[in-house]
Amino acid sequence: MEISFRTKKLQKQYENSSEAVKAYGSQIARKFIMRVNTLKAAKNFDELYSLPGWDFHPLTGDRKGEYAIKLTGFWRLIITNDGDSFDIAKIEEVSKHYGD
Repeated sequence: MEISFRTKKLQKQYENSSEAVKAYGSQIARKFIMRVNTLKAAKNFDELYSLPGWDFHPLTGDRKGEYAIKLTGFWRLIITNDGDSFDIAKIEEVSKHYGD
């Protein structure tokens, strides 16, 4: 799958692990980078539903059109489809998806 990033900051965090560690801590940074690498290897969004431990699911409400991927605990990687055949993932954000 092709990958794009919503911001240059997100792309820099992916390309430079020390930037990701500084922003999110080592555990979340490691998962973020691993998940993006796996996204690159996938053919399309349909493959993501079957990946164990990802809890890949579409979001609803005001976040409709976005998808969440579990990183750790409350942390999620938020992506959107940026292609006609669900073969381009746009990395939108790394967020603490749920409250404490």
